[in-house]
Amino acid sequence: MLKKVFTAPDPGRIRLRFATRAVLGIGLAVVACGLAGHSLTGAITGGLAALLALFTVTDATVRGQAVTTALLPVVGLPVLATAAVLQDHAVARDVAFLAVVGLGVYARRWGPRGHALGIFAFMLFFAAQFLHARTGQLGELSASVLLSVATAGAVRFGLWCYERRLPPAAAPAPPGGTGLARITTRQAVQAAAGAGFALLVGQLVSGDRWYWAVGATWWAFVNTTSRGETLMRGFRRVLGTVIGAGLALFVAVPAHGDAVLTVLVVAVSVFGIFYTAALSYTWMMLWVTVLAAMLYGLLGVLTPSLLALRMTETGVGALGAALAVVFVLPVSTHSVTDAWIQRALRCVHACTAKTAARLAGDPDADPAPTVGELEQLLARVRLSVAPLVHPLNPMLGRKRRARQVLALLDDCAREIRGLVTVAADPEASHDARLAAACWRVEAAVEALTTGRDIEPRTTPAATEPALAHLHTLERTLAELSTPLRTPSGSPLVGA
Repeated sequence: MLKKVFTAPDPGRIRLRFATRAVLGIGLAVVACGLAGHSLTGAITGGLAALLALFTVTDATVRGQAVTTALLPVVGLPVLATAAVLQDHAVARDVAFLAVVGLGVYARRWGPRGHALGIFAFMLFFAAQFLHARTGQLGELSASVLLSVATAGAVRFGLWCYERRLPPAAAPAPPGGTGLARITTRQAVQAAAGAGFALLVGQLVSGDRWYWAVGATWWAFVNTTSRGETLMRGFRRVLGTVIGAGLALFVAVPAHGDAVLTVLVVAVSVFGIFYTAALSYTWMMLWVTVLAAMLYGLLGVLTPSLLALRMTETGVGALGAALAVVFVLPVSTHSVTDAWIQRALRCVHACTAKTAARLAGDPDADPAPTVGELEQLLARVRLSVAPLVHPLNPMLGRKRRARQVLALLDDCAREIRGLVTVAADPEASHDARLAAACWRVEAAVEALTTGRDIEPRTTPAATEPALAHLHTLERTLAELSTPLRTPSGSPLVGA
C-alpha cells in the first residue's frame, strides 16, 4: 500500500494539481468566511462545503461541472435547514436522516451529477449533527455554504481550470441486461437499512457522536456496486480510521487547538485527502481522520477517548453496511464483475474492427477513442475484482484465477495499444493476413462472450508489427477462456 501511494505514476501531474487546487480553494473559502465575520462553526461549515464542491463534482465536461457546482446549495441548504429544525426532535431527525441516506444513494441513477448532489445533501445533514446546528444559526451557516461554494467555484472554473486543456473523461455507463441498471435502487434500500442499524447501535454506544456510525455506513456505498466492493470499502475505512486515530494522538491531541499548527496540519490533511483518493481509500481515510481530529481540537473537545469512540462508531457503521449488503437485496460480485469483463471484451472487439478498417484504408475509422474506453472499463474491472485479490481473501483458488484474468486483460490492452499505434502510421499496409487475423480476434471475443469454445490454433511467427500484435492478442484471448469458464460450483468471482 505504501509503495502504491508513493510510487504511483501521476500523468500530467493531475493528482498533484487536484490536491494543490483543493488546498487553495478551501483555504480561500475559509478566509472568505472569516472576512465576512462568520463564527468558527460557520467557517467549518464553509470549509466542508468547499471541500465537497471540489471533490465530488466529476461531470465529464467543465460546463457540466459548473452546473453541478451551482446546484449544490439548491439541494444542500434545504437539507441543512431540515437538520437544524429537527435537531431537538430525535425521532423525526433520525427518520429524516435515513430518508436523506436512501434518496442520496438513489440519486446516483442520474449519473455524476446525481452522485455529487446526493453526497452534498448527506454531508450537510451530517455536518449539522457534527456542529449541533440550531435554527438560530441557519442564516450564518447558509451564507457560509453559499460563499464557500462560490469561492471554490471561482478557483475551480476561473483561477485554475486545468480541465479545459484535458480531453473529457466520462466513466463508462454500467452495462445493461444484467440487473446493474437497477443497482441504485438496491443500494438505496441497502444503505437505508444499514444506516438504520448504524443509527440505533451508534446511539447505544454514544448519544452525542452516533452520526459517525451513519457516516461510515454511507461512505461504504460510495463508488461501489457489488457486495464484495462494499465490504472491502468498509474494511478499508475502518483500517484508515484506526491508523489515522493513532497518528492524531501524536499530532492533534498535543496541538490543543493551537491555531498555527492546526492550519498547517489541516492543509496537509486536505492535500493528502485529494492526492491519495484515487490511489488508496485507506490512506484517504487516514487523512480524513486527522482532519476531523484537528477540527475537534479547534472546538476544544478532542481527547484520546474521543478518538477511541470514533474508531468504535466507525466499526459499527462498517458492520451495518456489511449486514445490509449480505442480507438485503444482495448483488453478487460475480454478476457485476462478469458484466464489466463482458463490456471490456466487446471493447476489444470494437478496437480490433476499427483498427482493421483503418489498416484497410478507411480514413474515418479511428480506434483511439475506443482504446480510451477500454482503459476505463479495465479500471472498473479491477475495482470489481479487488475483493478477490485482497491479501486477506482466504479463497486462494478464486484469488489465483482473478489475478490471472486481470493479467490477461492487461495483456490484451497492451496489444491493442500497440496495434492502434501501428495503425496510426500512414505507411502501415494491409494485406489478407491482417484481415484474417482481425477476423480471428473478433471471433475469439465472440466465443468468450457467448460461452463457446475457442479453437486452439498455432500461428507462425510474424515480423510485421500489426500482425504480431494480432497473433499475441488472439493467443491471450484463448488463454482467458480457462479462468473465465470455470465450473458453476466454483465461479471466478462468486459469493
